[in-house]
Amino acid sequence: MHLPTMLAVVVGGEILDLVGETGPVAKFVLLMLLAFSVVSWAIILSKWSLLRRARVQSGRFVRAFRKAQRLQDVAAVAEQFRPSPLVGVFEGGFLEFRRQGNITAMQRAMQIANSEELTRFERNLPWLAITGAVTPFVGLFGTVWGIIDAFHGLGTAGAATLRAVAPGISEALITTAAGLAAAIPAVIAYNLIGSSIREFAARGDDFALELLNTVERAPVPAPDARH
Repeated sequence: MHLPTMLAVVVGGEILDLVGETGPVAKFVLLMLLAFSVVSWAIILSKWSLLRRARVQSGRFVRAFRKAQRLQDVAAVAEQFRPSPLVGVFEGGFLEFRRQGNITAMQRAMQIANSEELTRFERNLPWLAITGAVTPFVGLFGTVWGIIDAFHGLGTAGAATLRAVAPGISEALITTAAGLAAAIPAVIAYNLIGSSIREFAARGDDFALELLNTVERAPVPAPDARH
């Protein structure tokens, strides 16, 4: 067995031993932190997949849009680029213009569609902010409780030595480490995902302006009388 693997096994075994020796309050805190972490990672992975697909399909949709001779051709193939938020912006503006034939109404429809797409991206994102803000304090609570319990045990035993207090404190500090382990990925992911969402917001605005320019150069057919 390689040395890094051996060290990982030893450290992992020691941590598991510390967790096993903690009191009921600390165990409850660790279970709570585990729940926060599991939910956070589920959100992080799902958002990462969603944004990656949206980024790829947005590039393809913009290329198809710029190559098309007519907006009706874009509308016919837009569904295959559905993960892209630009598809919603295009369909909102295109359909509204066909109904009313009004540029201003079309612009409002695209703003609404862009807002709806961004809301879809932001769904469940506040949980990452909550995790990043709350879990360090939850872990700290477990640590404080564990230290109080350790010193209470010292007072009862009457052996106020470092050797006697060290195990209890080390067991208590495991909850602080767990709180930080849950919070740090959540904070990093929250900021990275938020940055990507702001990027998509800007791309949606830019695409709406490009679509308006296209309509003004080559208007789509007159408003549909059926609406």
